[in-house]
Amino acid sequence: MRLETGNTKAGHGTIGLSWLSIIRLGLVQAALGAIVVLTTSTLNRVMIVELGLAAVIPGLLVGLHYGVQITRPLWGHKSDTGRSRTRWILGGLALLAIAGTGAAATTLLFEQAFLIGLAAAFLAYTLIGIGIGASGTSLLALIAMKTAVERRAAAATITWMLMITGIIVTSVLVGSQLDPYSHDRLILVTAITGLVACVVGMIGVAGMEARPSVDSQDERPIVTSFRDSLQDVRDDREARLFTLFIFLSMLAFATQDLILEPYAGLLFAMTPGETTALSGTQHAGVLLGMILVGLSGALFGKRFPDLSRHFITGGCFGSALALAALALSTQSAPLWPLEINIFLLGAANGAFAVAAVGTMMILAGRGRKSNYGMRMGIWGAAQAIAFGLGGILGTVALDLGRWFTASDALAFAAVFTIEAGLFLISALVATRIGRQGVPSTSNSMPNAAIMPGE
Repeated sequence: MRLETGNTKAGHGTIGLSWLSIIRLGLVQAALGAIVVLTTSTLNRVMIVELGLAAVIPGLLVGLHYGVQITRPLWGHKSDTGRSRTRWILGGLALLAIAGTGAAATTLLFEQAFLIGLAAAFLAYTLIGIGIGASGTSLLALIAMKTAVERRAAAATITWMLMITGIIVTSVLVGSQLDPYSHDRLILVTAITGLVACVVGMIGVAGMEARPSVDSQDERPIVTSFRDSLQDVRDDREARLFTLFIFLSMLAFATQDLILEPYAGLLFAMTPGETTALSGTQHAGVLLGMILVGLSGALFGKRFPDLSRHFITGGCFGSALALAALALSTQSAPLWPLEINIFLLGAANGAFAVAAVGTMMILAGRGRKSNYGMRMGIWGAAQAIAFGLGGILGTVALDLGRWFTASDALAFAAVFTIEAGLFLISALVATRIGRQGVPSTSNSMPNAAIMPGE
């Protein structure tokens, strides 16, 4: 077995992207987030409030853009077998910008002819899903290929923090430009945002693909068939376990998303402004968890090879405990320290999520064949499906619980308990990742080196 040849060379230090280069690629992820937030947040509000549409319509459209991302393995495979991942990154980003502008333009159509507007919106959100899948999958594959193993946990933190930053900056800037509101102004602002995002994307990826890969001496064959590449992942026990983990953990993560603010409003009598601030408290916790994982990986990763696995399992257990505490809080509201509980939930969520992304980058290069894009595509598809289902299941479970028990407190307690159970199962699955050796290939490592943070 070879211990990551291609990552280091005697006298030359670490091969792979510099921190500045990682930040540049992280800006591409920020550009993706900037466009997506307009379609999943701003446009969602416009459809419900300004257009007076039923909330189920934007809900279905957002669910559609997640569902379409089941095609991520296809785009990942195409970036594996094509001559350029950069083409797929920028092409997907451009498609996302155009489709996002088209989605904003449907506001005019909805006012003129509802069915035509709905058909156009379904097309736009389908293209949005394709653009995210093609660009995001290829971007993560490129980062994994070019980043040294010991930097991947930190790279995951930087990438996701920049994405969150892009969402925040876009929300603030766009919010300041949308008043006084008009559909024309929304279309213009969305188009300008898409143009800026494409420019940022081009600057971010310029010259990156020409950098040497960390496994430049890898002798694994490059796949040419989609079926062969998919079979390689199916034959890999680690990849199968990790796919299951991604689905379960992200299902638990997404299920809580749509019910926390209603919970605070119904049982703690919080105002809309207060529940929005509570969401900010949760995201502050998420950022803290991400920073903790990133710094720990950068400072102690080489000394403690299993650090990321501990963060994944610990983050999932912590999320389960925080959700169990929320279930108990239903019997103590409004006296429960809800802000502290939500902050701790966010910190645990952030820790496991970014550690999982770092692990994803490690396992992307673990196959018998060189198929980073296919692996990233499968895990991205599992995450997208889980997010789409989570939003639906959380609200449906809450409505059913309220109907059966005629009690808001018992209904919320039941949903939080289910989510805690999903996180516990996810943690148990995560403990088995990396426990068994992978098949010997030219890129194989001992068990302890499978996980990121080395």
